[in-house]
Amino acid sequence: MVTESTRQVILPYGNTFAEADIPDGRELGTLEVRDVPAIPNLPGAMKSAIENPIGLEQNIFKIAQPGETVAIIVSDATRKTHVDDILPCLLDGLTGSGVRDEDVSFVFATGTHRAVTDDEQAAVLGRDVYERFKAQLFNHDAHDPSSHTYIGTTSRGTRVEINSKVHEADRIIATGAAVLHYFGGYGGGRKSVVPGVASVDTIANNHAMNLDPDSDRINPAVRIGGLDGNPVAEDLLEATKLTHVDYVINTVMNRNGEIAGIFAGDLDAAFEAARLFAHELFAVDILEQADVVIAASASTQNFVQTHKALFNSYQAVKPDGRIVLITPCAEGLGGEQFAKWLRLGNTSAIIAGLREQSEINGQTALSTVQKAPITLMVTDLVEDDVAMLGARKVSTLQGAIDTAFDEVGHDGAGTPTYYVMPSAAYTVPFLPD
Repeated sequence: MVTESTRQVILPYGNTFAEADIPDGRELGTLEVRDVPAIPNLPGAMKSAIENPIGLEQNIFKIAQPGETVAIIVSDATRKTHVDDILPCLLDGLTGSGVRDEDVSFVFATGTHRAVTDDEQAAVLGRDVYERFKAQLFNHDAHDPSSHTYIGTTSRGTRVEINSKVHEADRIIATGAAVLHYFGGYGGGRKSVVPGVASVDTIANNHAMNLDPDSDRINPAVRIGGLDGNPVAEDLLEATKLTHVDYVINTVMNRNGEIAGIFAGDLDAAFEAARLFAHELFAVDILEQADVVIAASASTQNFVQTHKALFNSYQAVKPDGRIVLITPCAEGLGGEQFAKWLRLGNTSAIIAGLREQSEINGQTALSTVQKAPITLMVTDLVEDDVAMLGARKVSTLQGAIDTAFDEVGHDGAGTPTYYVMPSAAYTVPFLPD
């Protein structure tokens, strides 16, 4: 599309960049996360945060006693939490409190994801910690009934079954990263336990609350950044409180993946502080939606991860607008389970499947097929996979932008309005209520 006045946009694509010309003068803004520096003295800040808990009178080094067993919940390899930076300080303090190494175990909070490999465990924990505790590292298996303990039922009817190694420990420490989550409100805190180390039935019952009980749609009370009134989030908290989590340590990353905040202490209070800080970093207020959103997700390795960028972009675009999404997805769609849900082909079929057995890949597939039809993708995904998502593949960023502007510009309103989102997987637009 030729215009009288254009400006160049340069967006990241894997380890390189893509350039294109876009119309000048109708940009509503560049939506980007706040540029917050990494904590300069990380060891000192870590020590201070753990020793001075939020919402508790005593820190974990005084709570844990000699002879007690300690289970430390850590995220799997798909979530960047920098727990390897936390553990030296945490373990030194536990040792100083008289807790023996043989009484400390680590449980990888895989939820329904695959097991964490040995190499991934070493990368998550740090090589020294991995070698030191190799015999006490356990992958959670949501599908193994024999590895869970029933601990109660929530007021919404969720039977809560938790990893037995976690439940049987004298002390439970949950680590994770606070982020905005597209139907749980926020990640981190309670989500390290449920769904992190819960059974597949517990997870399915909770995630089923994502659907409107009275119609074939997503429950409007379930929303990103929303906790109060969100049945998924409230049920997660109630389920987690049935466990005896003694301490949480949540990090918040800046846009470069560095630790910008550390929050330790009580399950509720520390998580609340972490999620408010995360909201400050990643939430962007907008006054209106645009005709076109031009979005990049350079670092996500598969579409399941890239879905966050699609979801966030969708918040900023008009219902009849277009999303241009440039993302490599070098590792493909993100697994056969996700592809299985996509093959159902439409919203009604996916919702019917989710009502039978709710599952996170199905939730992501549902969200995708509702948003992809207005999306033009510049990606390494093969064309058949892009079509299965419901989107269209375009070979160049310039071609995608030209097509998007042509398609929305036929209403006679002049040059379409647009936003640019260079880090769309992390930037969450919010319209005023």
